[in-house]
Amino acid sequence: MVRLLSLALRVLTLLEFVVRRSLSQAQDQLTGLYPGNPNQATTRPTAERLLQAFDNLTLSSVELSEQTIRYISPLSPLQSRILALLGLPLSIYSELDIILEHYPP
Repeated sequence: MVRLLSLALRVLTLLEFVVRRSLSQAQDQLTGLYPGNPNQATTRPTAERLLQAFDNLTLSSVELSEQTIRYISPLSPLQSRILALLGLPLSIYSELDIILEHYPP
């Protein structure tokens, strides 16, 4: 259990580090992370705020007689920006429905 928690902490730390470094290199700020004040900008976002930006994503799956239809909600501009700051391609999310076709519901 301690190893798992240690690994999770390392992932969160890496998430913060990569986004903060990307913002620093671009001499830019990230806005939209604070629900009460969407115009507030920061150069040092926390992993918690970054992950909370993705909490409204949904995956809907409908099973018909011979077919399963899946719908993944689109990314917001803020979510797309966070993925770009992490150096991840947008296809990592947009192609998720294709990946899920290979797994039973």
